[in-house]
Amino acid sequence: MDLKGTVALLTGAKRIGAVVAEELAKHGVNVGICYAHSRTEADAAIERVRAHGVRGDIFQADLAEPSACAEVVDQVAKAFGRLDILVNMASVYKEIMLDDLTVADWNANIDIDLRASFLCAKAAIPHMRRQGGGRIVNFSDWLPRSGRPRYPGYLPYYVAKGGVMALTEALALELAADNILVNAIAPGPILAPPDTSDDETKAVERATPLGRWGGEGEIAKAVLAMLDTEFITGETIRVDGGRHVK
Repeated sequence: MDLKGTVALLTGAKRIGAVVAEELAKHGVNVGICYAHSRTEADAAIERVRAHGVRGDIFQADLAEPSACAEVVDQVAKAFGRLDILVNMASVYKEIMLDDLTVADWNANIDIDLRASFLCAKAAIPHMRRQGGGRIVNFSDWLPRSGRPRYPGYLPYYVAKGGVMALTEALALELAADNILVNAIAPGPILAPPDTSDDETKAVERATPLGRWGGEGEIAKAVLAMLDTEFITGETIRVDGGRHVK
């Protein structure tokens, strides 16, 4: 896919998303960023995009609301005049032990991680068809990609991210005739959460065959690879430093 002059929508641009957005801009992609509450982070990310001479705009939407998914996709397509790329990055990641898990907690994960990915993709399809094709990149996780959970307290997150893999495969089949390729990325130890202790950080490094955290740039490289390919669709690619084999 020739990226220069295309338009991408990223749902979520905190930390890793901001790096992905900037990397797309370096390749000539005009970028729309959807944010829910983190306006300051979205503003900072879009300034990094604009610094590379492409257009960048932010759009507020609570993707937990079904109608907001189609609305923000259509807003981006209207503002930029087209939509070629959708990167579904919005996610809920919160530890809640099973005995404390409520329906609201379950829905918070499923609604954002899985349902919003589907609804945003569904809304993007007509715009991509008008361009003769497109790319959808979803975000799963290395744990469901590896076929088993390893950490208690993340049940709805694991289920939702497993659903993202199934969604990716099903959409890839449905959209192949439209030249819309659909793939997913399953990050592993990329960036430590802000509250991670030194001991926890080192434990992850020891458990990862490459012996280090990957850094946001590795996810950006994976996204670019999924945009560049003309023959990979329906895949979920682990970016985990070999963590799944240990």
